[in-house]
Amino acid sequence: MTTVTAPASAGPTWLDAVRAERQKLFSVRSTWWTLAAIVVLGAGLTTIICAASADWLASDDADEAVGSFITWGMMIAQVGAVVLGALAVTTEYGSGQIRSTFAATPARGRVLAAKALVVTVVLFVAGTVTALLGYVGGNWFLDREGIGMALEGDVLRSMYGSGLYLAGLGLMSVGAGFILRHTAGVISLLLALVFVLSAMAPLIPGVVGEWIEKLMPGNAGASIATPVAFNPGLLDPWPGYGAFVVEIAVVLAVAWILVKRRDA
Repeated sequence: MTTVTAPASAGPTWLDAVRAERQKLFSVRSTWWTLAAIVVLGAGLTTIICAASADWLASDDADEAVGSFITWGMMIAQVGAVVLGALAVTTEYGSGQIRSTFAATPARGRVLAAKALVVTVVLFVAGTVTALLGYVGGNWFLDREGIGMALEGDVLRSMYGSGLYLAGLGLMSVGAGFILRHTAGVISLLLALVFVLSAMAPLIPGVVGEWIEKLMPGNAGASIATPVAFNPGLLDPWPGYGAFVVEIAVVLAVAWILVKRRDA
């Protein structure tokens, strides 16, 4: 009699890990509330700012470019991207569920990569949609003053650039989440980098201060999300985003090492 031995299970595949992380992300209310806040606040504030500023922007007194306002609301939407990226990781550490996740998927690097992919795709879509809705709403008021902007060139780039920027912030938050494993710590750190330290960098004198300002994550990455930056001294959109990607890669590399070496 011949005995047939079933092959041992190879464990969850890469697609299994991605599906699991997608289900976990969308199974909690905080994800939906955060995405709603990104869209409503991002698109809504762009529309409101354009409505309030259209008359001034069309006048001879205007000292800012119209293109600086067409994605203005993304400055607020970036907070939601940081929160979503952080919660995708830290809630599991806070509840202890991360131990079950690592038990189900022993290849811990696969868990990190799956979370990163899901958060990146979700925030890219959310950011692009938000920017487009803000453009439609805001440009309606600009058109009434004869200063509307066509959806082409730098304006078009700022639409998907907004998605790229929010995706990058979420990805950096995922990495920071695996490093710090604490929701408040991750959100505080990332918001400090994006808002506080970026604003304080110009206080450093000389060329060193200029480059620190240019390379702060909130400055380097955000240039791609606007047709015309408010600060002309920042890096151009694609070089700036390239620097931002390098910074994200460093955070993820540290997270990858710590995830493999530390206990859950």
